[in-house]
Amino acid sequence: QVQLVESGGGLVQAGGSLRLSCAASGSISSIHAMGWYRQAPGKQRELVADISTGGWTNYADAVKGRFTISRDNRKNTVYLQMNSLKPEDTAVYYCNAAGWSGRTLFGAWGQGTQVTVSS
Repeated sequence: QVQLVESGGGLVQAGGSLRLSCAASGSISSIHAMGWYRQAPGKQRELVADISTGGWTNYADAVKGRFTISRDNRKNTVYLQMNSLKPEDTAVYYCNAAGWSGRTLFGAWGQGTQVTVSS
C-alpha cells in the first residue's frame, strides 16, 4: 500500500507564494510520474503539473510561468512552488503518484490540501 501526505497549503494574498510538498511512503519499488491536480468548488479536478522520473515536466496553461514542479527521487517527494498566485488558483490541491509496488502497478492520491488566495 502506498500513501501520499501533502503539506504546505494555506491562505495567501494575491501575488503571494506558497510551496506544496507531497511525500510518498509504503511499499514502493519505483515511482514513474508524480503530479499535482486541483479541484475548485463546483469544478472538475484538473491537472496542474506533472513530472517524470527523468525530470520531464508538463504544466497547465493557466499556471505556466508561475508554478514550478520538482521532485526528489531519493525521498519520493514532489514539490510545487507557486508564485504570483491569483484568486482563481483557489482550490484543493491533490498529489498523485503512479509506479510499481513489487509487481503491482499503483496509482495513489493524497488527501488534499487547501489553497486559498484572497484578492
